[in-house]
Amino acid sequence: MGFWDTLLGRSKPVRPDLDQLFGLPSAAITLQAAIGFTPTGAGSVCFASIEGGAFTRVQQEVRALLEADSERGGAPVEFSRDGYGYSWLLSRRAPDDLPALVGDLHAVNTALQDSGFGPQLLCSLVSFRDAELRPLALVYLYKRGTFYPFAPQSGERRDNPLELQVKAVIKDDLRIEEELGRWFPLWGAPGL
Repeated sequence: MGFWDTLLGRSKPVRPDLDQLFGLPSAAITLQAAIGFTPTGAGSVCFASIEGGAFTRVQQEVRALLEADSERGGAPVEFSRDGYGYSWLLSRRAPDDLPALVGDLHAVNTALQDSGFGPQLLCSLVSFRDAELRPLALVYLYKRGTFYPFAPQSGERRDNPLELQVKAVIKDDLRIEEELGRWFPLWGAPGL
């Protein structure tokens, strides 16, 4: 950054750091010990869809890569599109195998990024529940390289006190998005 950039208040955008995803297992332990939320075994990657053969090939390669895992139990990887036109890839693992789920999410993000589709990546999330079955997601913002908690309630409402509590609990485990205006709601996200 140059002198003029500093003087005019410009800053370099944060570069995505997909290795931040590997902090999720330790954050999950902290989350469970502090407030009783445990992983559900579901995680998703959201990206802007692009029409064309190259993108379709990458989607097929990602599906083949994740479905080739012989230890994967249950439903295969699922692709879907939400009401806003964004594509989602949902991966499921055993709830106690969060490291494998994080590996899936990392592989999907890396495959899209390495194929030149990094700008289309929006976020990844891992879902949790507590004993009362309240949903919670830890969301990774690809373009910011940060995480935030999302706690949906019925009627498209959020449990803001819970989100702030989770932020305080996991702040030492994950890089938290400090701008609360970037804590976007992910209503109806697959896996949540």
